[in-house]
Amino acid sequence: MSKSKKYDFHPDQFVVYPAHGVGRIVNIETQEVAGFELEMFVITFEKDKMTLRVPTHKATEIGMRCLASNAEVQHAMITLRGKAKVKRAMWSRRAQEYEQKINSGDLIAIAEVVRDLHRTDDQREQSYSERQLYEAALERLTREVAAIADGDEIAAAKQVDDVLMSRAA
Repeated sequence: MSKSKKYDFHPDQFVVYPAHGVGRIVNIETQEVAGFELEMFVITFEKDKMTLRVPTHKATEIGMRCLASNAEVQHAMITLRGKAKVKRAMWSRRAQEYEQKINSGDLIAIAEVVRDLHRTDDQREQSYSERQLYEAALERLTREVAAIADGDEIAAAKQVDDVLMSRAA
């Protein structure tokens, strides 16, 4: 590994880590692990009070990415407006698929989960596990939309909610 390697990421940048959502790179540090010098991105997740260290050479390989573009956010909002596509498979199978989509870090896939699990007041109530998956997907989606829109989570949540409600109307 050469020290002059250029990264797609830099300190003080928001990134999306697939399994945890939106975090901020606070530093790039060198650490000794098992006798090897490794360069690491230090990523903090404020809401979860968590710090993660990701080897710089593995970052893109594991799916870490920059925040979505405005065009991708618009595509996600269009996805939210669509009709829910609920398969007739067993719930355990669908739950696994939803979990995979959430942990993929892909904004469009997360929007699909929110769309498919969203319930209006006049629909049947969600089970506990459905509600957990829905809230996890909604939180991931809202955090990324907020990070793109300068960190206003309340406005992002309202934007997503408005899109979901406009679909119901």
